[in-house]
Amino acid sequence: MSGRTVVVVGAVNVDLVVAAPRLPGPGETVVGGGVSRHAGGKGANAAVAAARAGADVRLVGAVGADEHGRTSLAELVADGVDPRHVAVLDDVPTGVALIVVDAAGENQIAVGAGANAAVSAAHVRAALDDALPAAGCVLVSTEITPAAVAAAVERAAAAKVPCVLNPAPVIDVVGELLRYGPILTPNASECAHLARLVGARSPAQGPVPAGARALVEHTGAPVIVTLGGDGAVVLGPDGAAEPVPPSPATVRDTTGAGDTFNGVLAARLADGDQMAVAVRLASVAAALSVGRVGARAGMPTAEQIAEAAGG
Repeated sequence: MSGRTVVVVGAVNVDLVVAAPRLPGPGETVVGGGVSRHAGGKGANAAVAAARAGADVRLVGAVGADEHGRTSLAELVADGVDPRHVAVLDDVPTGVALIVVDAAGENQIAVGAGANAAVSAAHVRAALDDALPAAGCVLVSTEITPAAVAAAVERAAAAKVPCVLNPAPVIDVVGELLRYGPILTPNASECAHLARLVGARSPAQGPVPAGARALVEHTGAPVIVTLGGDGAVVLGPDGAAEPVPPSPATVRDTTGAGDTFNGVLAARLADGDQMAVAVRLASVAAALSVGRVGARAGMPTAEQIAEAAGG
């Protein structure tokens, strides 16, 4: 597959992962048997997922001028991501995520933003001014500064390029950006939080999580609610709901599953797929991704996605 460019705006991190028998509670220490380093960050992860799915990908973000930063850039290039718009900053470290993964594959994550907290709106605007003419989709995640998130969504809207906004975590500026009509990809709790941000209320109805219909009414754009092992629900601009059933998965580590979903979704939309098809393939890719430890280790290729989806 070779589609139009996907431009990803988001964080670049290094993930330090501890495998533990269970997740710790507040104030509790749990001793695990192993520790490993993996490339991470929601923006970088989604960029890699989109590239492995066949898209031409540019990443906009920042790393520190340190060993973590140099290694992160080399890993992105090796996965086919163009990092020309990833700034290398002298005075801050590369972001780090501390992750605990339990025996069932569930995780607990704390992030030190580092260079991600220094991504400026001016940098994003300049990068998008260069990249948008070739873009078929812009994907924005929220582990960077609110000003940078806003600049990305606003620039994409002005250029009339489809914009996928993954509100993980939900930050206040997202509520202000809904007027630009981005395609939202929250999980169920993020969906309810977003609806509260804009003062909207809608109860859960069957497979449709609370707040989802209100968000569609507010944005006039599709809302895709990811439901983990239960698949996803797509609400079109008319409010019609289409459940996407889960794909079979052997779960070893759920870290990066959401990033895989968003990266593949953006890749498929950029290549011209209809929303329902793009979401189904993104869901298949996310299910494949959880079979290996590490956010990127299990991210599938376009061929693997097509095979798992039945051709």
